[in-house]
Amino acid sequence: MRILVIEDEPGISGFLKQGLEEESYAVDVAEEGKKGLQMALSGEYDLLLVDWMLPGMSGIEITRNFRKVFPSTPLIFLSAKDTTDELVFALEAGANDYIRKPFHFEELLARIHVQLRPKSGESTVFTLGPIKLYTDSHRVEKEGEEIILTQKEFALLEYLLRNKGKVCRRSRIIESVWDIHFDYDTGVIDVFINSIRKKLGFSKEDNYLQTVRGVGYIAQEK
Repeated sequence: MRILVIEDEPGISGFLKQGLEEESYAVDVAEEGKKGLQMALSGEYDLLLVDWMLPGMSGIEITRNFRKVFPSTPLIFLSAKDTTDELVFALEAGANDYIRKPFHFEELLARIHVQLRPKSGESTVFTLGPIKLYTDSHRVEKEGEEIILTQKEFALLEYLLRNKGKVCRRSRIIESVWDIHFDYDTGVIDVFINSIRKKLGFSKEDNYLQTVRGVGYIAQEK
């Protein structure tokens, strides 16, 4: 799961990034409102943590613009504002939840868990041809038979299936699956893709996991 923190106080953003990464989340930080909205609109995030008062663009403006494109992605407000009217204002702007500063990290973590918990009736199964990937049980099946993948293979396949039909760039795969944010040899992706194809029994002719030369990969149905 990838979280975007839009917070201009380095002490708070650094604290959140370290704490959430220790909980196995991938975390990006934006310290300015307009940059934060630009990153949020990339569609790479499972949840946003947004401060109210930001340079460049307020958290309220970010939320309203973000909701026009992503109506269901969870967004939690972080703010020292504490009146009922302000709380209602934030929720009406599109926030899913609101936590007042200062807060205990454990409380924030619990609220994040609630927002990322699968909703009733929401599918946690991703399919690709004869393949089914179950996020809850961390299981992959092909025509009912379990396929054993390593943790990183599972994470890579899940990322591609969550973005099925979209070209996934190498740089974003490295950031999202490996949580690496610097120049890195992306050839490691090829190794894992080949291993996944082999374990799933996909031939080149199947074309379920297609290489987009010079760009990345795409998971697609025939």
